[in-house]
Amino acid sequence: MEVKTQIIQYRQSFISIYFFGKGDKWLFCFHGYGEDGSSFQFLKNFLGDEYTLVAIDLPFHGRTNWNEGLLMAPQDLISIIDLIIAANGNSEKQNKISLLGFSLGGRVALHLLQTIPSRIERVMLIAPDGLHLNFWYALGTQTNWGNKLFAYTMKQPDWFARLVNFGYKIKLLSKSIVRFTHRYLDDAQERTLLYERWTTMRKFKPNISAVKKAIENYKIEIRLLFGSYDKIILSNRSSFFNDNPHVKIKVIEAGHMLLKEKYAEDIASLFSQ
Repeated sequence: MEVKTQIIQYRQSFISIYFFGKGDKWLFCFHGYGEDGSSFQFLKNFLGDEYTLVAIDLPFHGRTNWNEGLLMAPQDLISIIDLIIAANGNSEKQNKISLLGFSLGGRVALHLLQTIPSRIERVMLIAPDGLHLNFWYALGTQTNWGNKLFAYTMKQPDWFARLVNFGYKIKLLSKSIVRFTHRYLDDAQERTLLYERWTTMRKFKPNISAVKKAIENYKIEIRLLFGSYDKIILSNRSSFFNDNPHVKIKVIEAGHMLLKEKYAEDIASLFSQ
């Protein structure tokens, strides 16, 4: 069966969306950094009977053409979700939606959870960003001077590359972190995209206290999946959810890249717990 795709205009931008499955429930999916909505296609055979998976290409990813400057506010994404529902409305679908987020998309899902909890049925998080504030991300996106330093570094990255290499030399940073960093520092186009993507998504910064309150007040089911070998997103960052009856956490033998077909059954199992 061919994949259904759609382009929706939002203000001056054109948002690319993928649809997988035919279920009566809405499952909005948010991909990781450098990926796009097609990353979720393999899940249609596991979740597509119960859900219609709606995977949105985030700004400066995939086929989305973002023309609102270097900022997507959470309300922008909520408005886009409403446009998608209005354009593809089905009276049989539930009013509430569920969220599935991987890495960067996990941070997006967490912020939506704290912003519109009354509209959310369940949230599935795969190696999610947003459980703690990354120092470099906060420095580069949350202050004016830090963002200027970030912009300068993306044009002149040598000083930061030396700092990262020194961090590895003194065993402050792992080899995988260094490799991950150089993947984006060593290519000019990747550096430009890194600046655009991080800066544009800077308003998605979940407050964990607000997230916990939303989970309790609205009894929202939360499921988290981590890789035991992941050096990017550590499973122990979810420790503040311990003993919460609405939250279940699963750790499997894997690294960070969990959004793959070989982990499909592990992901699908989150929906049956």
